[in-house]
Amino acid sequence: MSAPVLDTAVVEQLATTRPRIPLARLVDVEFRKLVDTRSSRWLLASVPLLTLVVVTGVTLWGRDDEVTFGMHTTTNMMPLELVLPLVAVLSVAGEWSQRSALTTFALVPRRGRVVAAKAVALLVATLAATATVVALSAVGTVVAAQVRGIGTVWDLPVDLALRLALANVLAVAFGFLVGLAIRSTAPAMVAYLGFMLVLPMVSSVIAGLWDWWAANGAWLDLSWSTSFVTAPEMTGEQWAQVGTSALLWIVVPLALAVRRLLRTEIR
Repeated sequence: MSAPVLDTAVVEQLATTRPRIPLARLVDVEFRKLVDTRSSRWLLASVPLLTLVVVTGVTLWGRDDEVTFGMHTTTNMMPLELVLPLVAVLSVAGEWSQRSALTTFALVPRRGRVVAAKAVALLVATLAATATVVALSAVGTVVAAQVRGIGTVWDLPVDLALRLALANVLAVAFGFLVGLAIRSTAPAMVAYLGFMLVLPMVSSVIAGLWDWWAANGAWLDLSWSTSFVTAPEMTGEQWAQVGTSALLWIVVPLALAVRRLLRTEIR
């Protein structure tokens, strides 16, 4: 007995009348995927733990002028800029390493909506983690001042707090790009860590040997230009350097990676 065959017109009608999954639901699913693996859970759990370690170290061994809200916050943001992009790499590249991309894109055939949901979920997680670190730094500032018997110093300007959040967003965006472009967890992790840890050292060596790179390298080196974002003050030229390097290393490659994903065969 042969299996029943649906008429093509009926199939097309079912596809067009089927309600589209709301983007908010997709974001909720992708947000839950961030803590779906043990490695991601440990990375996210390390955020408050690292903050506690830094606050304790500054409290016990720092100078009195270092026990301030601004110092605590900027110091605690440093490990966050390394941890959060690794979560982004795992959440994106893990879809292919764990072979769940077939299921994901079968349930939501419009791949662009899935990519957008992943990006929004990572953005929300980044801002939430940044706010958590700021709150824990505030608590640590009060506790450290009480332990050392000095006055509490609230010296974190609003613009610097916003730029610290921007630095985290840029770092996560690059991690998102690496995971989307390579789509394999181990190579993507190596590529990201190499870019963040090795390339700045190479750039510094080149700047010491080549005057042109020392004068213009910040326009092309993303890690160099983003270091300006967490500085106490920023000039207009430095903002332009951040925008140019972000366009070169994040925006254009991300557009190409998404275009490739929309056309490639999912296996």
